[in-house]
Amino acid sequence: MYRNVSKRAYTRREYMGGIPGSKIVQFDMGNLSQEFPVEVNLIVEETCQIRHTALEAARISINRKLLKEIGRMNFHLKLRVFPHHVLRENKQATGAGADRVSEGMRLAFGKAVGTAARVGSDQIIFTTYTTSQYVDKAKTAMKAGGHKLPSPSYITIVEKAVAPAPVTEPSPN
Repeated sequence: MYRNVSKRAYTRREYMGGIPGSKIVQFDMGNLSQEFPVEVNLIVEETCQIRHTALEAARISINRKLLKEIGRMNFHLKLRVFPHHVLRENKQATGAGADRVSEGMRLAFGKAVGTAARVGSDQIIFTTYTTSQYVDKAKTAMKAGGHKLPSPSYITIVEKAVAPAPVTEPSPN
């Protein structure tokens, strides 16, 4: 229902009240202090809106698999989007006598029901930094998290070039 991007973004929170809080607990997980040579990216194929609940479900799924398979010290998981867009819903009353209660489409602006991240096609949603020995396990974890998102997704692997140590020549003395 909220997947398609339509109309302008509704993000000015200072003018609205009653916005439910975001369910996303963390944006960085795992070993935050170490540099890892490989990054595994989860990328969505289509432009869409991803609700904060879907982002949190995907984050939990990926993080749990990574913790179980490779351990907390061997990865750094990063959520790369934030749910700024506020979603509204014009709730309709149902049941007996609902026609006398509901206003239909009169003043149908709607109440805030949640937030969503607006993402473009080929945008990175999650990134896992790890070592080359754990790439396959990181890929399976990211694939499991991709099933929680409303758009088809794919995975890319980027290996960072490790700069060689600078060679120092002995001084001529």
